[in-house]
Amino acid sequence: MPAEKRENAISTQALPADAARRMPLRITSAIATAVVALLLIAPAIWNGYPLLQYDTGGYLARWYEGYLVPSRSTVYGLYLHLGESTFFWANLAFQSVVTLWVMHLVLRAMGMAKSLRLATIGLVLLLTTALPWLASMLITDIFAGLAVLALFLLVAHGDKLSTIEKVLLFAFTAFAAATHSATFGVLFGLCIAGWVIRPFAGRRLSIAGLIQGSVAVAVSAALLLAANYALSGQLAWTPGGPGVSFGRMMQDGIVARYLNDHCDKIKLKLCPYRNELPPTADDFLWANDSIFNKLGRFEGMDDEMGFIALHSLAAYPLWQAEAAIAATATQLRMVGTGEGTNGWIPHTYGIIERYLPNQVSMMRAAHQQHWDINFAAINRVHIPIALISMALLLVIVVRSLWRRHLDDLSLLAATVSLALLGNAFLCGVISGPHDRYGARMVWIATFVVLIALERYLLAARLSKGLHKPHT
Repeated sequence: MPAEKRENAISTQALPADAARRMPLRITSAIATAVVALLLIAPAIWNGYPLLQYDTGGYLARWYEGYLVPSRSTVYGLYLHLGESTFFWANLAFQSVVTLWVMHLVLRAMGMAKSLRLATIGLVLLLTTALPWLASMLITDIFAGLAVLALFLLVAHGDKLSTIEKVLLFAFTAFAAATHSATFGVLFGLCIAGWVIRPFAGRRLSIAGLIQGSVAVAVSAALLLAANYALSGQLAWTPGGPGVSFGRMMQDGIVARYLNDHCDKIKLKLCPYRNELPPTADDFLWANDSIFNKLGRFEGMDDEMGFIALHSLAAYPLWQAEAAIAATATQLRMVGTGEGTNGWIPHTYGIIERYLPNQVSMMRAAHQQHWDINFAAINRVHIPIALISMALLLVIVVRSLWRRHLDDLSLLAATVSLALLGNAFLCGVISGPHDRYGARMVWIATFVVLIALERYLLAARLSKGLHKPHT
C-alpha cells in the first residue's frame, strides 16, 4: 500500500477514537458554560426577583404612560415590557445568553475560541467584576459594555463572522445603542475614531467594517426616534440633556456664578433662589422638596436650564474646560458596583404597584427590599480589580504604540480604552460623576486583560514546548 493511502487509512481509523476521547471534554465544557450562564444571573436568583435600580421605574412606565420623560429610553422600556409576563426572567435570560455569546465571539476573533476557556474567563469575571450584578438588573447598563464589544467585532472582525452572526450583531448593536444616550454617544465616538485612524491602521480596519458599524449606530438613532413616535406621537430624541448638564454645572458652582453675574440683566425663574441652590445635582433634580419641583420640574424649567447651560459655556469657557477635565478624571476612578440598587427606590416601587400589581408581593419579598445586599464588601474586590484592569489596559496600548505594532489584541485594548474615556467624558461632564456609570463599562477592561493573560500563558507554554530537549 502506498504511504499516502496508508496514512489516510490510519487517520480515518483514528478519527472515531479521537472523537471519543474529546467527547467528555466537550460535555464538560458545555456544562461549564451553562453553569456560568446561570451564575451570570445568580444575584437575581438569590434575590428572588430581578434587581431594581432608582431608574428602573421610569423605563417600566414608558409603555403605560405614553409620553417621553428625561433620560428614559422608550426602546429599553419596550424591551422590559416584552418580559413582564415572565416577571422579567426572560429579560435576564436574554442578558445572560447575549453576554456569553458576545464574549465567545470576541474570543473566537482572538483565535481563542474554546468553551472551557470561555467558562473560565466568565467565572473570573463573575467573581471579580460587576458583570453578574449588571446581568441581574432591570436597567440598561449591561448593554453598555456589550455594545462596545459588538461594535468592535462588526468593524474589525467581520470577516471572521458568518452572515447570520453579522446580522445578529448588527441588530444587537443598534438595539443596545438605542437603550441609553450615553451608550449611543460612546459608539458614535468610536465610529468617528475608527474613520480617523483608518489610514494608519492598515488592514485592521476595513472600510466595509467601518460602514457596517456606522450604519448600525445610525439605525439605532432611527430606532429610538421611531419608538418615541410610536409611544408618544413625538418624533423627538429622548429629552433631558439640558437639564442633566445644568445639574452638573450647578454642582460645580458655575450656575450660581452665572446667576450672580446676570440676574440684574436677565429675568430668570432661578434668580430669587440663587443663594439657595443645593450642593449636588441629585439634590436639585430628585429631592422631594427641591427648588426644581417648585418651579415645575423639567416641563417648567427645561428652557431656562438649557439657556443657562448654553450661555455659561460662552461666559466661562476656561472654567468649563477645567470642570470637564476634572469630571472626566473623577468619573474614570468611580467604578463601584451597586449604586442605586438598595432598598430605597420609592419611584420604582410605585410604578410596579401601579402597573404590575401581581408582582408586588414577590418584589417586596426580595432580599434587596430588605437591605440584604452588602455592596461595601463586594466593592473591596471590585474597585481594586477595576482600577488595576484599567492600568493594565493602558500598558497594553502603550506597549503597542512603543513597538509600532497594532495586532488584534492591542486594537481591542485601544477600542476599550477609548470607550472608557468616552464614557467617562460623556457621563462625567453631562450628568456628573457616578459609580454606576463607571461600573457598567469597566468590566470589559478586565475581560481584555484576561484575554491578554491567557494569550501570554499560551505563548509561554508553546515556547516551553519548542525548547524542550528531545530524547
